[in-house]
Amino acid sequence: MKKVLLTFFSLTLVLVLAACGNNNKTNNAANSAATNAPAADTSAEPTTEPAAEPVTLVVGASPKPHAEILKAIAPLLEKQGIKLEIKEFTDYILPNTQLAEKELDANFFQHKPYLDDQNKQNGTELVPVTAVHVEPFGAYSKKIKSIDELADGAKVAIPNDATNGGRALILLAKNGLIKLKDDTNITSTTADITENPKNLKIVELEAAMLPRQLDEVDLALINTNYALEAKLVPTKDALFIEGTDSPYANLLVARPDNKDSDAIQKLAAALTSPEAKAFIEKEYQGSIIPAF
Repeated sequence: MKKVLLTFFSLTLVLVLAACGNNNKTNNAANSAATNAPAADTSAEPTTEPAAEPVTLVVGASPKPHAEILKAIAPLLEKQGIKLEIKEFTDYILPNTQLAEKELDANFFQHKPYLDDQNKQNGTELVPVTAVHVEPFGAYSKKIKSIDELADGAKVAIPNDATNGGRALILLAKNGLIKLKDDTNITSTTADITENPKNLKIVELEAAMLPRQLDEVDLALINTNYALEAKLVPTKDALFIEGTDSPYANLLVARPDNKDSDAIQKLAAALTSPEAKAFIEKEYQGSIIPAF
């Protein structure tokens, strides 16, 4: 009996030791696997795309009202990642020259008849993007209060560029001061005058010079942007002025290669937005009329 019990205990001890050995091997293998496994990447954190760099648009404009309108809508564009750089010009030649030469991305100062004439003269292909506003063309004087006071042989100044000169002559004709061969021809010149009952002496001057010549002439026909710069109020100071049906809407102009770009289209949308309309109507009190 003692031998049987001793044998039983011996076998039990062997089995226990074997089991412990297997457990140790399993634990060691597990520990080894855990030690050799690559460490979990706890440093990874959500990443965000870097903010896009704002796009800069260089736009040429007359100081009044074009640059003022651009400044008014600049905050709308900033929210869309577009920064406006406004370059002011006091003449009508350089804005188109610099746009064609890609020194400007767009310009804002001219109507389509003038743009068409400049493209034809200079061999350029500048294109309108959108119409923004109309600047009714007016006649001003420091010497008379009405056209009935205009004396025989009075000196009348008009712009010397083809389209604005024709525009001025048409306005004189519509107010009965002269007659033209065709009072709808925007390229009319003084050679097209068929009747001049007051023997008006019509002189042609650079458009920007006209407000400064008011003391020297009896009457001057002046583009509204230059009238505003001279502190003239077209709706109050003009002896006569174009109606709201004027076809001379001022345009945002670009090149064929960039007119459909996202930035130019956003600029066009901002210039014809409710905010732009409200600014024009409040700031200029009818001297400038939204064309949209």
